[in-house]
Amino acid sequence: MKRVLSLCSIILLLITFTLPAFAQIEVEDEGYYQKFQGQNISINVYNWGEYISDGAEEGTINVNKEFEELTGIKVNYSTYASNEELYAKLKSGGASYDIIIPSDYMIGRMVKEDMLEPLNFENIPNFQHINEQFVNPAYDPDNAYSVPYTWGTVGIIYNTTMVDGDVDSWDILWDARYMGDILMFANSRDAFAIAQKRLGYSFNSGNADELEKAAESLKEQKPLVQAYVMDEIFDKMQAGEAALAPYYAGDAITMIADNPDLAFAFPKEGTNRFVDAICIPKGSQQKEAAEMYINFLCEPEVGLANCEYIGYSTPNDGAMELLDDEVKNNPIAYPSDEILENTETFLSLPDDANRLMDKLWTDIMSTNEGANQWIIPVFLVLCIVASIVINVVRRIRKKREEMY
Repeated sequence: MKRVLSLCSIILLLITFTLPAFAQIEVEDEGYYQKFQGQNISINVYNWGEYISDGAEEGTINVNKEFEELTGIKVNYSTYASNEELYAKLKSGGASYDIIIPSDYMIGRMVKEDMLEPLNFENIPNFQHINEQFVNPAYDPDNAYSVPYTWGTVGIIYNTTMVDGDVDSWDILWDARYMGDILMFANSRDAFAIAQKRLGYSFNSGNADELEKAAESLKEQKPLVQAYVMDEIFDKMQAGEAALAPYYAGDAITMIADNPDLAFAFPKEGTNRFVDAICIPKGSQQKEAAEMYINFLCEPEVGLANCEYIGYSTPNDGAMELLDDEVKNNPIAYPSDEILENTETFLSLPDDANRLMDKLWTDIMSTNEGANQWIIPVFLVLCIVASIVINVVRRIRKKREEMY
């Protein structure tokens, strides 16, 4: 009898392992998600790298897998490193996507250029969870094209074992003491914003003279920069390969968790407060299924899973209620009112300003002038030192010859 019971137990165990896993996420209206079951539908999602809970870490969930199991809709997922890369990919017409998650200023630009589909909010009932301060934003005044995904700020992440003194100003990214140990944004809008704030300008200014002065400042900085990075920053800062870098607060939290020598600071000149939002690009072949995906991302438990995994702040009141107090009180993820009052949100710039910034950025990335300004003086110093050493050696040899 025991053998029979044991055999039955093994069979039941094997059956259990062969059954599909049930969703770990509790949704508010499960029936809503059944509409496309069995229809062999797929959606193409294009998102930032490291920007969704993927179940890779113990205790986390795979959001895309949960959506697939709940809805029967397959998610084809790919990533980009910057808003500019996303924009260029869409403009080229070389790929078709149903979901993208650009930043505020890029959404404004895409709206102006008729690159986004208006949303049907009847298919996105979970929009009710979005905090009112993120509704009808300046980049999408009628909230016709976007649903907030995350928000955050930009600051300086630095290695406390490699940096001396206080880190409280953008000026430190121009400090020659850290030559070769500074990382910089590899996208124009973030890089220009830092230079503009350092010079006392608004980074929403389209003033050509101010943009050109910011470009000169970035050229002056270039000889000090080890590399221009986006996702590469994780490996470099966590491994102690660089001392300083400007980056997004949410990613800073992730890096600090992996390397306790790292810290984060908000520059006194002010910084960027950004919102990344979910949109449907023009020409989507599965718009209603894409709106279902947006609604799923707005489920409080999904919002919680994503913000816990990626470290960014949530605009979702339902997710916020589920966060533990340690996260809610984290001054990097949820800065004080004093810090937030000293921030600006990117707005879409005029076309001529965008063209000028693109041109100036191309010039900065292609120029070697900055490097030459350092190479020549260093070469001269080395030559002088070598000359002195040679003369000293000659004198010593001459004295020895006279003695013997």
